[in-house]
Parts: sequence; C-alpha cells; structure tokens
Amino acid sequence: MQMLIFFCYFASTNHRRAFIYMVTLKILFWFLVAIIFYTYLGYGMLLYAILCVRRLFGRKPQEPQLPADDNELPMMTLMICAYNEQDIIEEKMQNIRSLDYPREKLCIMWVTDGSNDRSNELLSQYPEVTLVYSPERRGKAAAMQHGLKENKAPFVIFTDANTMLNANAIREIARQFMKPDVSCVSGEKRVIARKEGQVAAEGEGMYWKYESTLKRWDSELYSAMGAAGELFAVRMEHYRAAPSNALLDDFMMSMLILSDGHKIAYTSEAYAAEFGSANMYEESKRKRRIAAGGLQSIWWLRSLMNPFRYPLVSFQFISHRVLRWSLTPFAMVALIPVNVALVAMGAGTVYTTVLILQALFHLSAFAGWLLEKSGHKNKLLYIPYYFVFMNINVFRGINYLRSHSHSGAWEKAKRG
Repeated sequence: MQMLIFFCYFASTNHRRAFIYMVTLKILFWFLVAIIFYTYLGYGMLLYAILCVRRLFGRKPQEPQLPADDNELPMMTLMICAYNEQDIIEEKMQNIRSLDYPREKLCIMWVTDGSNDRSNELLSQYPEVTLVYSPERRGKAAAMQHGLKENKAPFVIFTDANTMLNANAIREIARQFMKPDVSCVSGEKRVIARKEGQVAAEGEGMYWKYESTLKRWDSELYSAMGAAGELFAVRMEHYRAAPSNALLDDFMMSMLILSDGHKIAYTSEAYAAEFGSANMYEESKRKRRIAAGGLQSIWWLRSLMNPFRYPLVSFQFISHRVLRWSLTPFAMVALIPVNVALVAMGAGTVYTTVLILQALFHLSAFAGWLLEKSGHKNKLLYIPYYFVFMNINVFRGINYLRSHSHSGAWEKAKRG
C-alpha cells in the first residue's frame, strides 16, 4: 500500500513538474513571438493606427513655405566627407551643379581626411569647392568635426560622395528648417539596382522602402529616430559632435540633437539615390558595421529609454531601434528550440503549425541563398533571405564592435 502511495505521489509530482515546465515554455514562446512580431510589423501597425486617429480628430499642422525672394534663403554648407573617392568626383560635382539653390547661398565643402588617391587633385579643378584635408584618417565622425571647424553657415547638409541628390533637395531641407522646433532634417535614402536580379541591391531597396515609411510615420508622430548619412542636415546652433569613434556618426549626431529636446524632421521630397551593394558579401560589410554601431549607440543613448524623462521618444526609440538591434535577433534564435520542445511535449496544433511555418520560412531563406550563390534570381525568396541575412549580421556586428570600438574608420562596401 505504501509503495502504491509512493508511486502515485512520484507520478503526480512529475506530472506537476511537466505541467509547470510546459506552461513556462508556453509563456516564453508567446513572449518571443510578441517581440518578433512587434519589432517588424506590430510597431508599424500601431504607429499607423495612432496617426489615423490623430488625423481624424486632430488639426492638420500648416506646412511652412519658402520665401519668394531667393535672397532671403538661408546660407547652407553642403559637406561631403570622402575617403579615396576619385572615381565618383566628376559625377558627384555634376549632380551638385544641377541642384536648384542659389550658388551664392551654398558652400560646397569636401573633407578628404586620409585620402591618398587623386581626390584632392581632381577637386582643385572646381573653383566653387572648399577643400579641407588632413593626411591622417581617423574616421568619418572626425572628418565631419574637421570640416565643421571651417564652416560659416548656420545650416550644414551632409551627404556621401556616391549618392546623387534630387534637384530640389536643398530647398526642401531649407523649408523643413523653417519649423522652429526642427534642428535636424533627414532626407530619404533610395537604393537602386544597376541591373535586374541584383539580390543585394534589390533586398536593400525593399528594406529601405519599409524603413522610409516608418521614418515618415515617426516624424509625423513626434520625431524621426535618427538620420542616415546619405542625406541629412543640422542646425548648427544645436549641433552636438558625435564621439570620434562612433561607428554610426550620422545616427549619433542626430540623436544627440533629439536628446536635447529638438526634433528630427523626415522628408521624402529631399532624397539621395545610390546603387546597392555589389553583392551580398559587400552588403554584409555594411550590415555588420551598422549592427555594431547600433549596439554602440544604444549604450551611449541609453538615457533616451527613460520614459519619465522622454515619454514619447523612449517609446519610439525602443520600438524602432533598440529592439531591432538587440533583443529581437536573439528572440528569433531562441524561438526555434522553444518551439521544438513544445511540439515534442505535445503542446498542441498551434505550436506544430508555427514550427512548420518557421521551417518553411528558413528553408525559403536557405533556398534564396543557394539561388543567389548560383547567380539565379527569385523575387519571392528575396524577403526571407534578406531578413535572415540582416539578423545574422547583428551577431556578426557584436564581434565587429569588439575590434572597432576605438576607431570610427571602417572599410567601404563596394557598390553595384
């Protein structure tokens, strides 16, 4: 009798442990699913819903207009920080000369710190160019600070050598600065493929279309969460230098302005177009640097996650940036073994279905990788392949940060 009681107790104890174990795994499972969904879809859906309610019941803000007289337009400096960009200088200068902004109101400044090719020689042929040079290469953030020492204009526009601006870009940026609470303006980045089927460029292009939509909605809610170096501008009155070892100097500079209580406006009417990376290997260079810079920036900007000090900014910053660069990639990896364990325990049809969907998604990404390696294309497989590729490079970015945390210099990715 005692033996029977013992076995019953032992069985019931194991049953309770198994039950608790399964419940714990289910809670973890749905937490991981929620994090992944919210990061990539949920935040955008919530943002859109909030803006729809605001548009329905709120008063539409009046957009400022530029003065009719061009003499009243503000002085601007267009700064290009370049390292060994001799091959693109002629095309870039042709693009600059096509910009619709009074020549006497626009200073063209090239900063070529560390360049040892023919860049300086070629730039000397353009009388409108102010050339700032130092033989030492210390990274883009340091080059920006070097150039700003020579700047006299109240507004500075930063752009890359290999990006081409639309003709109305400078006027649109000047118009955004007419909003008194705006101290940074982020233009739109547009990625184009040199030829059809270029996976790196087309995948990057799709990503940036979605990212641009989120930036526009962020800006409409309160402020964009950072600016991209392809095209952004600052009001020098509120400028704060990014650390010289910043891997994402443009993002840090804009977010420091935001942390001081000024807004980052986003406009798609000023855009910078560039070719996507030549291939996925070159794109990986960019992604791991961006991931490393994102982790670095999260630590430096951790005060922005304080909801008591920054109630709206903390919501936007965590939702749009922090989760994507930190927790969510780990959640994607952890979801697989948790899902497998639940299926093995017979947790239910829902968990089996999710595991099958996960397997199909990752198999699609793997198939996309195989096709890319063999030189074939399949647009349907771009999305899972590029999505997994981005998250893998977050982990590679951790190692990149360890080896590059003391220097802002980085290896350029070849464009298509």
